Amino acid sequence: MIANKHQEILTELSDLKCCVLIPTYNNEKTLHKVIESVLAYTSDIIIINDGSTDSTSTILENFPSLIQIHFLMNKGKGMALRAGFKKAFADGFDYAITIDSDGQHYADDIPVFVNEIKNNEGALLIGSRNMSHESVPGGSSFGNKFSNFWFWAETGIKLNDTQSGFRLYPLKLMNAMKFYTSKFEFEIESIVKASWRGVVVKNVPIKVLYNDERVSHFRPYKDFARISVLNTWLILVALLYIKPRDLYRKMRKKGFKKFFAENVLKSDDSPKKKSLSIALGVFLGLTPFWGFHGILSLSLAAVFKLNKAIAFAFSNISIPPLIPFIIYGSLELGGLVFGTEIKLDFDNIVENVKLLKQVKEFLVGSFILATLGAIVFGTTGYLYLIFRAKNKHEHIQ
Repeated sequence: MIANKHQEILTELSDLKCCVLIPTYNNEKTLHKVIESVLAYTSDIIIINDGSTDSTSTILENFPSLIQIHFLMNKGKGMALRAGFKKAFADGFDYAITIDSDGQHYADDIPVFVNEIKNNEGALLIGSRNMSHESVPGGSSFGNKFSNFWFWAETGIKLNDTQSGFRLYPLKLMNAMKFYTSKFEFEIESIVKASWRGVVVKNVPIKVLYNDERVSHFRPYKDFARISVLNTWLILVALLYIKPRDLYRKMRKKGFKKFFAENVLKSDDSPKKKSLSIALGVFLGLTPFWGFHGILSLSLAAVFKLNKAIAFAFSNISIPPLIPFIIYGSLELGGLVFGTEIKLDFDNIVENVKLLKQVKEFLVGSFILATLGAIVFGTTGYLYLIFRAKNKHEHIQ
C-alpha cells in the first residue's frame, strides 16, 4: 500500500516536472537520513553542498547518481538555492521543492505540496509548521512572527509561516526575477517579490521536528540584522512604488467610472468617511509634493483610518494637462497673500517655477489652493453621497 502511494507521488512529480533541492552546510548528522527519505519519493534530486567542512563530501559519495553542486567555500543558503534553481531550470524542470538538510522536515509531506500545486498551478507554496509544538525553540517562534508581520506589511498577505525552508517554487518565475541577497534573507526576498508579481503565495500544513541532531547555522545577531535591513528596503519599495502601482493598475483596468462606482458609491464606508477621503486625496494632489502624492495619500489615509483607494484616486488630480492650471492658480493665490504682482502666462509658468522664481508665492499659494480644493471637493462629495443615499432609501420605501 505504502509502495503504491510512493509510486503514485513519483509519477505525479515526474508529470509536474518537479525536482527536489537539498541545500546543505555542515549537517553530517542528518544529511544521509534526509536524502534517503526523499529518495522514497523521487530520484530527481539536486544537492547543493555549500562549502561544508565536515564529512558532507564523504556522505555524498554514497549518492553518485544524484546531481550535486559543490561550492569550495560557504556562500550562504540564498546562493545555494539560486544555484539549484538555475540548474533545475536548465535541466527542464518546472518546479522545485526545497527541503532543509537538518532533519526538521518530513519527506512524507512532499505529497502535500504535490496535491496543492495541482489546484494552484504556478503558485509558490510554503510549508506551515506548528510553531506551538513543544520542540520549537522560543527564538524560532518569535522570529517567525516577526517575519510574518513584515511580509504582511510588504504584500498585504497574511501567512502563518514565512520562514520555513520546506517550499515549492515555480522555476520559471525564479529564473525571471533578480535577487540581491545571498543568505537566509533570500527566502524572504523571494516570496515578497513573487507576491509583487501577482504570484499566489500560500501556506500548506507540514510537520516539524527539532531534536538534538539538528544543527542550525542561523546567526541571531548578524542574520537578524541582515533581515532587518532587507525588510526596511522592501517596505520602502512597497510604499513608494508597489502599492501605488497596484492601485493605479486597478483603476486603469476598471476605468475611472467603474472604479468610482465600486469604491465610492458602493463602498460600505459612511458618506463622512468617503468625503474626508476625497478631501485628503485632493488636498495632497494639489500640494507641491510631486512624485509623492500616491505614497502620502496611502500613508495618511491609513493613519486617519480613511478609504485608501478613494484618497489615492483623488490624489491623481494633478495629472499633466491640469498642472499648468494648478501652478498658475497657486502663484495667483500666493501673490494675493504677499501682495506680489504675478506676471505670467501659460507659456512660461512651468519654466518660472523650475527656476525657483516667486517660489515663496508658489508654495504658500499651493497650500491655499489645496485647502480650498479639499473643502470644495469634500463638501460636494458629501452632499452628493447624502443626496444619493436619501434617494435610494426613498426608492426602496
